[in-house]
Amino acid sequence: MCGFAGIWLADPRARPEQVVLADMAGALVLRGPDDGSFHVGPGAGLAFRRLSIIDLAGGRQPFTVGGGAIAAVVNGEIYNWRELRAELEAAGTVFASDSDCEVIPHLYARHGPSFVERVAGMFAFAIVDRRGPVPKLLLGRDRLGIKPLFWADTPRGLVFASEPKALLASGFVPRTLRRTALLDYLVQGYVGGDEAAFATMRRLPPAHTLLLTHDAPPRLARYWDLPLDVLREEAAPEEILAELDLRVADHMVADVPLGAFLSGGVDSNAVVDSMARQSSSPVVACSVGFAEKSHDELDIARRSAARIGARHFAERLDPDPVQALEHLPWIFCEPHGDPSCLPTWLVSRMAREHVTVALSGDGGDETFAGYRRYVHDVAEHRMRRLVTPPGAALLGALGSVWPRSPRLPRYLRAGTFLQNVGGDPARAYWRSVTAMERGEALALLPEELAASLDGHDPFERFASFYRRPQGGDGLYRAQYADFHTYLPDQILAKVDRASMGVSLEVRVPLLDHRFVERFAPLPARAKVHAGRGKVAFREALRSRLPSEVLDGAKRGFDTPLARWFAGPLGAALDDALSTLPRSWFRPEALARIAGEHKARRRDHSRLLWSLLMLEHWRRRHGVGEGLGD
Repeated sequence: MCGFAGIWLADPRARPEQVVLADMAGALVLRGPDDGSFHVGPGAGLAFRRLSIIDLAGGRQPFTVGGGAIAAVVNGEIYNWRELRAELEAAGTVFASDSDCEVIPHLYARHGPSFVERVAGMFAFAIVDRRGPVPKLLLGRDRLGIKPLFWADTPRGLVFASEPKALLASGFVPRTLRRTALLDYLVQGYVGGDEAAFATMRRLPPAHTLLLTHDAPPRLARYWDLPLDVLREEAAPEEILAELDLRVADHMVADVPLGAFLSGGVDSNAVVDSMARQSSSPVVACSVGFAEKSHDELDIARRSAARIGARHFAERLDPDPVQALEHLPWIFCEPHGDPSCLPTWLVSRMAREHVTVALSGDGGDETFAGYRRYVHDVAEHRMRRLVTPPGAALLGALGSVWPRSPRLPRYLRAGTFLQNVGGDPARAYWRSVTAMERGEALALLPEELAASLDGHDPFERFASFYRRPQGGDGLYRAQYADFHTYLPDQILAKVDRASMGVSLEVRVPLLDHRFVERFAPLPARAKVHAGRGKVAFREALRSRLPSEVLDGAKRGFDTPLARWFAGPLGAALDDALSTLPRSWFRPEALARIAGEHKARRRDHSRLLWSLLMLEHWRRRHGVGEGLGD
């Protein structure tokens, strides 16, 4: 696990300045604290920071092959590298190291850009190819978007890196927030898609490559996607367990201490249990708990660790949110409003004291439909099928005028349900994955800024994915959209930044693309039934995990925001709201939401946390008050 950066100059005869590459690499030192190195040649330069995982002595990058005509840097892990290496060696390839990532430049040399279709893993890469009369740069990212890659096309040339702050360090990219990113952040709680938070900066989408030459525009190409239809057949428990064990085994290869995150949930227990079945020594499991019982699963994790026979490290934490303001805005170099960033960072920091690599259960909820919102979505689809078009219109109209107040009893809070059943299924599901309505977000902005965003609606990108599957059911369309939006841009970005912020590699076997493409398209009845999600996975695990884990209530990895704003974060919040740029927000709108929250008329905890993190991100990265396109 590492970080890399590079420069592709507009003038192919010029040589990048190594001091600029060094500045870019310096911004990535937490991703790669063990080593740093460079490759500089005509037209292009690469910088690499290494966290040594496999072949500690010999796996230095950048790799060069073909007499130096091809240079490459790779961030991540390749899980089928042994098979690929054996194939290449049989064809006469000679390797210089035992690094899993060295297969990348050799595969490229033999197969060209299509090589990426043969690779299983989590990765981002950059390959400079100076063979022939026209040099090439190829950038690529793994199928699910586990590893990040950003780029910016500037007058001086194209710069690329594992994180935005490395691009900022080049001096090629302005420190300006993209105006559409502000609306995206307020509505979604994160910035996603092809466009990064910084104006002129872009994010390479998952499962894509970007090819650059000096004689043609950049060429973006998708090389993989999830199936666009639901499978007819279900999966037998034996198949699910066998595939689980195969993918966990792939993810356990390392030359450094390896362990796992363990909570009270199904997915982390499934992964740790599978590791224990395939390990000759006790698995290292790391868990954190919290003082609030509603957020705490530590007791279940302890019982699970004892049953599995794991070597368990556990801490019950009372986090200091003020300390988070010093670290998280630097680690998350785009604004990220999910409060679970803090506990994710804390459990990563604790795990790093014991291991260098940790396996996680992330992805099980997306693959097997484990979130509660999937259960609700299935119920709404069933109700929708029973309602005639005139009835749907009536329900939608009734839902739009239904009173909304957190003070109402739960049985009277039916407005959203009525609106969802009577409206567009895509927008109905969108409401379950967003932080606030677009209209509410625009009401916080100055009139001129809101008017300039009249043609931008974050929902449209989400809807384009939701509507792409041509067959199957509404549940799979929701999952498909999540796999292309919420998962890479919120969940995986959170895990990557929080873990790499403490130099910990986190692997996600439940997001191995071979696992996902087999089980995510299972029919709805195999995933949601009788008000429960993740049905097929739970039933497959009956022979391995206790009912306490499989049938317990799902708890979120969340934080007590309301208590913090009433205590240690109160002064910091007031300060942030007073200094957020007036070109971004209407001061009277911010004062209104703060007043409503303090008077307990409405709980704005999530929005206030997002605003607090936005302002501290702005300060930490020197972002100006102007907005860019």
